[in-house]
Amino acid sequence: MPEDRPLLVCKPRKIESWRVFKIMSEFVEGFDIIRRHGLAVSFFGSARATLGDDSYAYAEELAKRLSKKGFAVVTGGSSGIMQAANKGAFEVGGASVGLNINLPEVQTYNPYLTEKFGFDHFFVRKVMLTYASEVYVYFPGGFGTLDEFFEIVTLVQTKKIRRVPIVLYGKDFWEPLLDFIEKSIYREHAAIDKNDMTLYTLVDSVDEAYDYITANVEC
Repeated sequence: MPEDRPLLVCKPRKIESWRVFKIMSEFVEGFDIIRRHGLAVSFFGSARATLGDDSYAYAEELAKRLSKKGFAVVTGGSSGIMQAANKGAFEVGGASVGLNINLPEVQTYNPYLTEKFGFDHFFVRKVMLTYASEVYVYFPGGFGTLDEFFEIVTLVQTKKIRRVPIVLYGKDFWEPLLDFIEKSIYREHAAIDKNDMTLYTLVDSVDEAYDYITANVEC
């Protein structure tokens, strides 16, 4: 009988209507932070990258150069690539912003932040990261990095946000994914348009990334 089937989704027995006020407060505080920075670049990448990794050094150097150019550097505020980018900005006296997420497994802030905020709700944090910057740079990373990449590409593709530079750093890491997008998603299944593959740019050096970003930021 249908009524004997187990529930597919376990909703909370008590809907916490008050939670909307916590969500609103996170939006307010998040927008207060990002509106203070007129020109910003968001860095994404693995939290597991450690000091000495090539990508860590490249992220630090690129953030340092962009910070000197007047960009605030925005990251998730934690370790790895995020710490590298924040460190680059911090050490040259630039704005270094961390928009962290509060998790059951403690995720600490890196020590190179001039401003920080921790979110309880992933979707609020995603909105803040979406509206925070004029440029988005993606270093090698895991599910979170891929999620943020496809989020921004989808918003630009659907014209929900204006077109901004989307930079993928590291050919060895990104080329297999981009080949899949072109060969399978575009050619075999026609699930995207050819023009959609121009929404992002692949680079393989700090100079290449810096030159592309400074030449294509419209603000």
